Amino acid sequence: MLFTTRAEYGVRLLVALGRHADGRPVSLKAVADADGLPMGYLEQIAALLRRAGLVESTRGAHGGYRLARDPGAISMDEALLALEGIVAPMDCLASKDSDDPHALTRIMCSHELDQGRSCATRLLWMRVQGDVMRTLARTTLAELVEFSRRAGGAGGISAAASGSASGAATQAGSAIVGESRSIGSAVA
Repeated sequence: MLFTTRAEYGVRLLVALGRHADGRPVSLKAVADADGLPMGYLEQIAALLRRAGLVESTRGAHGGYRLARDPGAISMDEALLALEGIVAPMDCLASKDSDDPHALTRIMCSHELDQGRSCATRLLWMRVQGDVMRTLARTTLAELVEFSRRAGGAGGISAAASGSASGAATQAGSAIVGESRSIGSAVA
């Protein structure tokens, strides 16, 4: 399952906004410059997040974007659905309900219509999709903001913080591997 740059940049924007807990608006230019993200694309992403009610915008000289809710109340499944429209491990599971490329869609196996036979791999892909969605639902923006702080920065890891960032990344990686093992045993 591959997520697009829209998902990656969108989550990075949310983390950057989450790091500004004082509630003041942050300009997209400041985020684009700090994280090395393309400004035009970031504007499109911010519009998707605003439409989903995840961020608010303020116009004017001191305007910008801020989170619409507390970072602990924003789950990553909500964010990625707003950014991607659907999360599915295989194209055949994505069924468009609308011509809007960002409209939420249903998960269904398109192979069920092939000559009246059921898809032999549907169970596998449905389990993968379910596990991914549960993991995203359990992961809050607050966790990513905290991980970012421990890892040493908004837009990258400074040389001084690289030691602690490495440790934090190793801990996170270990947690992910442990979670993958538990998911694997639950599926088996």
